[in-house]
Amino acid sequence: MGKLNVSMLFLTLVLSYLSDRANGKINFKELVDAKLKQLNKPAVKTIQSEDGDIIDCVDIYKQPAFDNPALKNHTIQMKPSFNLKEDKSRTVNGSAKLVESQTWQRSGSCPELTIPIRRIQRKDLLRADSIDRFGRIPQETVSKSNTTNQKDGRFLFINNTKIVLPTVENESAAMLVTLGPDYIGAKGDINVWNPSLSFPDHEFSTAQIWVKSGPADVYESLESGWAVFPNLYGDKKARLFVRWSANSSIYSGCFDLLCDGFIQTNHQVALGAAVEPVSSVSGQQYYITIGIYKDPQTNNWWLKYGDDTPIGYWPGSLFSFLTHSSKLVEWGGRVYSTNVKKSPHTKAGMGSGHFASGLFGKACFIRNVAVVDFSMQLKYPQWVGTWDDEFNCYTVYNDKKSSATSPAFYFGGPGQNPQCP
Repeated sequence: MGKLNVSMLFLTLVLSYLSDRANGKINFKELVDAKLKQLNKPAVKTIQSEDGDIIDCVDIYKQPAFDNPALKNHTIQMKPSFNLKEDKSRTVNGSAKLVESQTWQRSGSCPELTIPIRRIQRKDLLRADSIDRFGRIPQETVSKSNTTNQKDGRFLFINNTKIVLPTVENESAAMLVTLGPDYIGAKGDINVWNPSLSFPDHEFSTAQIWVKSGPADVYESLESGWAVFPNLYGDKKARLFVRWSANSSIYSGCFDLLCDGFIQTNHQVALGAAVEPVSSVSGQQYYITIGIYKDPQTNNWWLKYGDDTPIGYWPGSLFSFLTHSSKLVEWGGRVYSTNVKKSPHTKAGMGSGHFASGLFGKACFIRNVAVVDFSMQLKYPQWVGTWDDEFNCYTVYNDKKSSATSPAFYFGGPGQNPQCP
């Protein structure tokens, strides 16, 4: 009898919902249509990619960034005003190839003064947990006092100084970290893989660079690298991403061009598009080069990709702490899941899905790590430290063999294993 009552209650709720829909009180279709119209701008040209993506070539002056009222009178900076000097005298161990193309480029190209934007389709919104927050990470909870390193007795040390990193719920990170007063840029060659996920609808895995500034509970962050994020992108491919946040992503920021922030200037590279080929265990290794740099003349933060190619920038007006410089730079990976920092732990892989001890050909690496300060000279950080939130699940290793060899940072792991139940 109890089961019958529950069934009748469910049927009543369904009929009530359908009645409200019919009476116009709830119109989900209109909500989705309005969001699609907001996200997808009119195209000058459309390209159907062989991997299922649709790329719209959008007038550079009609891109999503200009939905922001604060950028209404913004004049696009078409290229950076700076040139950086880099010391590449040290050799690197192991042969790896730079990824120079994206899948969609085999199907066409966008004309100059347009930018390629990956079209958001109805199925993308229907996958999302929230249409309103589509393209954003679920709100992060950051704590100053309740930190992972305080709980387990471990601390990060940089130049013999103890650094307490804040806990971010639902996120596990493995990083190379440097702390300084005036960083205005960072770069690295990021090894590309396709890690597996336990719950693709609710997890993602990245390999990336973070440029941060501000207090732990309201920090500002610029990020870029590759991400495997099925809930956002609809598949398990590694894709080029950017993300920015202010107030620790509580109120602002998003991935790629899914909110009014990042201004793209490049007509050849699409944010959110697949990166290929990817690396294989004991096989050919591939990498992408990511650089994030502040323009001292404009205070805009530029993203460069591949062989020093400018993609676009975050206007300095979006930020408070990052207007001057960055205090913290991180290189490495993260896994976002509701099943990190608990048992049973997710089996979501970070990096290649192998521990850092696997080294070249097995573990994910970031090499040619560099920072830049107001001297405009790219150089390896003077002081670095390594950190992993869950050292039994994901590990780190900074491999510095000699002064003649460029250090390589390795990170990653499988998640759940006998030491990480």
